[in-house]
Amino acid sequence: MLNLFFSVLGFIPLILGATWLVNGASSVAKKRNISNLVIGLTIVAFGTSSPELVVNILAATSGNSGFSFGNVIGSNIINILVIMGLAALIYPMSVKSPTIWIEIPLCLLSALIVVVMANDIWLDGSNTESISRSEGILLLGFFFVFMYYSWFAMKRTDEEHEIKIKFISTRKSWLMIIVGMILLAGGGQLIVYFAERFARNYGISDRIIGLTILSIGTSLPELSTSLVAAIKKNTDISIGNIIGSNLFNTFLILGTSATIQPIQLEPGANMDLWVNVLATLLLFVFVFTRKGRMIDRLEGAIMVMIFAAYIFFILR
Repeated sequence: MLNLFFSVLGFIPLILGATWLVNGASSVAKKRNISNLVIGLTIVAFGTSSPELVVNILAATSGNSGFSFGNVIGSNIINILVIMGLAALIYPMSVKSPTIWIEIPLCLLSALIVVVMANDIWLDGSNTESISRSEGILLLGFFFVFMYYSWFAMKRTDEEHEIKIKFISTRKSWLMIIVGMILLAGGGQLIVYFAERFARNYGISDRIIGLTILSIGTSLPELSTSLVAAIKKNTDISIGNIIGSNLFNTFLILGTSATIQPIQLEPGANMDLWVNVLATLLLFVFVFTRKGRMIDRLEGAIMVMIFAAYIFFILR
């Protein structure tokens, strides 16, 4: 159990490192008169996804492709069913038209693309199911298209994307960037190394570890951001944070992982992929049910209960 303890302990430097990296880099960028739009689209967006990215890169380079797969798909499922569900329980979330007709369908498309990529046995008659290096590169291509869309979508808004940036001295900012990167790397290494030992000792598959311990831990930044936004009734921030995170996870993080090391899928992975599709589809359907274009408390509760049933099923 010490392996599990040290693996979970690794999330402290991982998340702290991501926070310091974002704050330090944002302060440096603001002092160089870089707009909030660019800072939000690059530094903040990449920074909040850095825990998943670091863990997946380390998992891919160490040959733990099950960690890479489980972390991405598990994080996407948690983002919608748990984080959005809990946020809706706190305060019903209204959804704007661009999110309904562009971003949620794009998120659903990304989930379906991974299903197609993963089903080599059914589609190509292959002996194994995997996400190949070429498919990883294709996912990265989709990521750059998404970034292109995000750039122009943010520029079209009436007000500049508002980000609270702490002004820090230049020396301290660079120190935070360097220490943040060290903490990210060190925390990620702790998590992957001890999670692997824990899985081996108890005969648990890499996929299950990725879907539970890793995905829950790396989703903590999204959880805190979305719940605080829901408490403050800033529902646009909460929904945008979740949808954006899922697209980053699928296109950037899964794409990078597969490019480094092709991901071999374990038995049961197809179910996880379809649960990811179901969660995204459910989000789209809930927007049009009941009253107004929003996700209310009852629908939030349904999301959380579906996740509880899913976790019970994979752990039984």
